[in-house]
Amino acid sequence: MSTLFEQLGGAAAVEAAVDSFYRKVLVDDRVSHFFDGVDMDRQRDKQKAFLTMAFGGPHNYTGKDMRVGHAHLVARGLNDSHVDAIIELLGATLRELGVSEDLIGQVAAIAESTRNDVLGR
Repeated sequence: MSTLFEQLGGAAAVEAAVDSFYRKVLVDDRVSHFFDGVDMDRQRDKQKAFLTMAFGGPHNYTGKDMRVGHAHLVARGLNDSHVDAIIELLGATLRELGVSEDLIGQVAAIAESTRNDVLGR
C-alpha cells in the first residue's frame, strides 16, 4: 500500500500544490491578512515539509508544534471560519491539480485533525 504522499504524486506534487495554495490564500480576503509581513518563501518551505510528513513522506519537518506556531494568530482572531477557509482552499487547489475526491478527502481529514491544536484548544 503506497502512502498518501506517493498517491498524490510525491515531492513534485506537494511543491506544486503548496505554491498554488498560497497564491489562493494571499488573495483571499478571509485569510490573507494573517500572512502580512510573513516571509512567504520560508512559509512555503515549512508547509511543504509539514505536508510531506503529514502525508506519509520523508520526515524533514522542523517547524514549531501547531499550537505554538499558530498562537500569535489565535491572538489576532484566528478561528474556525479561517480554518474552514484554509481547508476549502486546499481542496480547491488539489481539484485543480486533478487529485481524486477520495485523496482530497484524506487530505481534508488530516487538515481537520490539526484544527484544535491550530486554534489552541
